[in-house]
Amino acid sequence: MMAHLRMSLINLLGLHLIFFEDHCCLDTVWQLPRPSISHLKADVGKQSLVVSWLVNHSGLVGDINEIQISRTENHTIIYSKNISAPSGDSQEYTWTWTSDLPLNCVDHSVRIRYFYNQSVPSPWSEWVTNYGVQAKDKTEMFPFERVLREGTNVTFCCVPPRGVNITGIAFKNTKYPLISVGARVKAITVTNLTIPTIIFKVLLFSCYDTTNKINSVWNYVSFPPQKPRNLSCATSHMTTVTCTWDPGRYRDPNDRNKQTRTLHILNSDQAPINCKPSSCTFAAIPQLEQYNISLVVKDQLGEEAESYSFNISDRVVPVVEWDRLSPGVTDTTVSWVIQGNLTHLNPLCQVTVAPGSTTELNCSGVSSLCKVKLEHLLPNTLHSARVRCSVNGRLWGKWTQALPFKTCPFMTLNLWRRIGQISDPHSRQVTLLWMLSAPGSATTEIIQGYTVQWSQDGQNRTQEKDSAQTQAEVSIGPGQYDFTVTAVRHTCPSITAHITIPKLDDREILLVERRLSSSAAGGFDLNWPLQEAATCGYTVEWCSRGNAVTCTLKWIKMEEGNNTLFLPARNFKAGRRYTFNIYGCTENGQRLLEVQTGYSQELKVQSPSQVEPVQSTPSSVTLEWRYNENDPAHPAFITGYLVTVQEVGANMLPGHIANAFNVSVADPWRKSVTIEDLKQCHEYAFSVSALTKVGPGQPTGIIRTTTKCSVHLAKILIPVLLLLGCAFLLWPQRKMLKKGLREIFVYPAGMTIKTFEIASFLHEAGERVQSQKVEECVSCDIEILNSRSDLNEATTLRDPEPPSRPPSPGSQSSRSSSSASCVQPQGYCPQSATLLWEGPAFQQITCILNKNYFQPMVEDFFEPQDVTLSDINSSFDPSECLQESSCVIYGYVSTD
Repeated sequence: MMAHLRMSLINLLGLHLIFFEDHCCLDTVWQLPRPSISHLKADVGKQSLVVSWLVNHSGLVGDINEIQISRTENHTIIYSKNISAPSGDSQEYTWTWTSDLPLNCVDHSVRIRYFYNQSVPSPWSEWVTNYGVQAKDKTEMFPFERVLREGTNVTFCCVPPRGVNITGIAFKNTKYPLISVGARVKAITVTNLTIPTIIFKVLLFSCYDTTNKINSVWNYVSFPPQKPRNLSCATSHMTTVTCTWDPGRYRDPNDRNKQTRTLHILNSDQAPINCKPSSCTFAAIPQLEQYNISLVVKDQLGEEAESYSFNISDRVVPVVEWDRLSPGVTDTTVSWVIQGNLTHLNPLCQVTVAPGSTTELNCSGVSSLCKVKLEHLLPNTLHSARVRCSVNGRLWGKWTQALPFKTCPFMTLNLWRRIGQISDPHSRQVTLLWMLSAPGSATTEIIQGYTVQWSQDGQNRTQEKDSAQTQAEVSIGPGQYDFTVTAVRHTCPSITAHITIPKLDDREILLVERRLSSSAAGGFDLNWPLQEAATCGYTVEWCSRGNAVTCTLKWIKMEEGNNTLFLPARNFKAGRRYTFNIYGCTENGQRLLEVQTGYSQELKVQSPSQVEPVQSTPSSVTLEWRYNENDPAHPAFITGYLVTVQEVGANMLPGHIANAFNVSVADPWRKSVTIEDLKQCHEYAFSVSALTKVGPGQPTGIIRTTTKCSVHLAKILIPVLLLLGCAFLLWPQRKMLKKGLREIFVYPAGMTIKTFEIASFLHEAGERVQSQKVEECVSCDIEILNSRSDLNEATTLRDPEPPSRPPSPGSQSSRSSSSASCVQPQGYCPQSATLLWEGPAFQQITCILNKNYFQPMVEDFFEPQDVTLSDINSSFDPSECLQESSCVIYGYVSTD
């Protein structure tokens, strides 16, 4: 009872002291208890101090604590902070402090105290010290071979032995300013550390001291672990579970900051599982559907964790393996196996082809094998296929590795036949021909051989051919036969072609050939009428060497409804005739429809042979020659002949256009021609050439012949005989004729012409005219004299020569076409020339005379002689002018 009373009094006293304002008397009345540090631990790797002390929350002790941290033996305060300890029962409180300086460099001490009423402090506790390293023989350096955090600021220190001082510190061979820590320790601070780009991620740290020694250590720089991202788990066959995640930033393999990854199944007692950097596999726990896991990533710079929950039935991801692939031309069949026998879950699979599309299908059934046919592929093309599967359509498994494959070439077997008759009229020889085409590929490398099949006499017959053969000969009877030829390939499907041989009674009848006209660009433009019976198309066949004796058969098949075909000239030889047989494909076999022949390009042909004249008349010649116009060896179709006729003579040039002409024969079957309107008794040269579309061919050698001369000789001899007869009859009257002719052609007696005087006179007159000044004509009296002659003859205008003797007086006149009229001129023109006519009558001559111009000049010139117009002596008889076709007027200048 007394003890309880004593305790109550003490508490009342304490309360009084707490609320007492005058604290100056507190120390003298009562002393607060001193706190104590129960534990101090240093984590050198993290450069942290862990401090622990007892907390007692009584009425006299508050919840505010002050902590101080000092360095060196002199207890230099470097950190101070008030800490609020959590309320509760008496317990030990732990607090952690991290130093910017490595704890090994110097001593670090810690002390604490309480605050009463948040203002009255308690006494400090004793210093508790974590001692630094004391160097003995050599300088100690910190941090040493530690992993430093990227991007942080780091302080490096050097602790020398006693009696040695630090003179410099270098980082990556670069010296930094020194920081004194205590009496002997020196330090530097490096900001924003970066990871080296060299292979080994190390940083060199060096210390220089008064002993002239250089001490160096290595440190490493890295980054702390990152929180796992996209953590997910799945199972392929319900026996194991694989979890994957994104580890984040890539870590170099030479990074010294090694990480550990641990997976914990929180809702089971299974031990933690060590994992790979981005995946972790563990055995499924029987009867456990829901999983709660935690993934922890830890290294020297820290740790990160991520949690995940899942139901194993919802995380099934099928694993697929390829089984078989069978390529085709435009499709391919692929099959695969799903591991874990999950077909009872009706998995859905996707198959993708590149280039191509994606196909989906359900793989349900008792077997784990799935198969699909990929269609709409490109032939002879390299493709690749991938497949993946899912159970619920949401969680898909991984794509398989791409499976490359090549589709088969697009090949066609073009089958044709040639039917020949043998000695037995009821048997036929059939030659089957085929062509295997594969654009852009070598067909012989992928063909194993050919199989020919047909049925005969109720039995199936077969012939095997190797890959190099392209034809087969079979003897058949008169009935209808169906042949099948199969090309067997190594890995691709076989190719089959069929053809029907019609009955012997259905053989084609001989058709008339239709000529083709070659196009301007060359080649053949074939067309034929459509046939309703041709239900499976048409076939055009021809010989590659034209109509030569040896034939290499070529053919082209056309689809139903297509009745035109153009064959370019590059596949044919110019000047060679080709014959095209056009067949219609019916249900009973091929039936010949048309035969067309022509040239891709026509050339000039050779000359005909044996050209000779067979008949000749005074004005015509008939020629004949030999020529086979239907010879298939001709380089063009014969359309006719061209006969060239040329007159041959002393004054004729061979081949001259003036004495040559052509005669055409439009009928190619006509081998003769009669050339008319030739000159009698003349020699002619003839040549014959064959005509084609491109023009005449080579001409024959020149054939010479002469027309008959009997009529021509008669025309010449009759006038000669008449002249001789007249001469004979007129011979007795020769004297009288001689006298009359003399009067006509001899000068009159006593008339003389002084030629030299006339010449001197004309010379003198010419010089006087040249000295005169040219004046304009004052008046002009023009006289026009016309005389007409036959236009068909040539007319010559010339100056008269001086006669040796005086001619008979003439006259000048003009005569029209209806009647003759003579006009005597009224003046004299000394410059005028005398017009003489050579040739028959009816020529027309026009003379223009300016009488007014010449009259004064004449008077001026002959003024000394006193000559007038009356002095001109002329003989002019108008009666003579009326009788003759023309008159010549002669004038003489008198010497009187």
